[in-house]
Amino acid sequence: MAKQGRTIAAMQEAARCCARLADTAHRAGIPVIWTHMQFRSDYADGGRLVHKIRPNLAKIGALQARTFDAELADGIGYAPGDIVIEKARYSALYGTALEVWLRAMDIARVIVGGVSTSMCVESTVRDLGQRDYEVIVAREACGDFAQDRHNASLEAMAFGFASIESLDQCLGHLAQ
Repeated sequence: MAKQGRTIAAMQEAARCCARLADTAHRAGIPVIWTHMQFRSDYADGGRLVHKIRPNLAKIGALQARTFDAELADGIGYAPGDIVIEKARYSALYGTALEVWLRAMDIARVIVGGVSTSMCVESTVRDLGQRDYEVIVAREACGDFAQDRHNASLEAMAFGFASIESLDQCLGHLAQ
């Protein structure tokens, strides 16, 4: 996104907050699941998203599997043993094994953070809510390219899909 001239400061701060969540979860023995968006090098798995809605992704070679752009960011708190889900759509549940993992581990409550709030986070939260998970979104652990979209997504998620809580509240849930 930075290659497209977008400001990513909010996403960088969200990543730092996600690292704090992951560190606290690790210390408490709570599973941590990471998701990251990536596509085949020919974008054959990108569908309308890459070919019609966001064609600049393919034009600039963004989010290609096994490239720096598609890897989990350094410093986010990834640890060996964490589960990593690769996805080719905004929702972490669409076309992935995320729900299989959640059910296998008997997880009913999910704390979500990530980028961008208005696309990947909101899509995932809506899908989790529709599957009757208790979803908590860590406000400071989410970021977007525009504050108004970030705020609108938080409001939409709070209206019908999740509780929106502060980072400190979420850290408290994990430390219990």
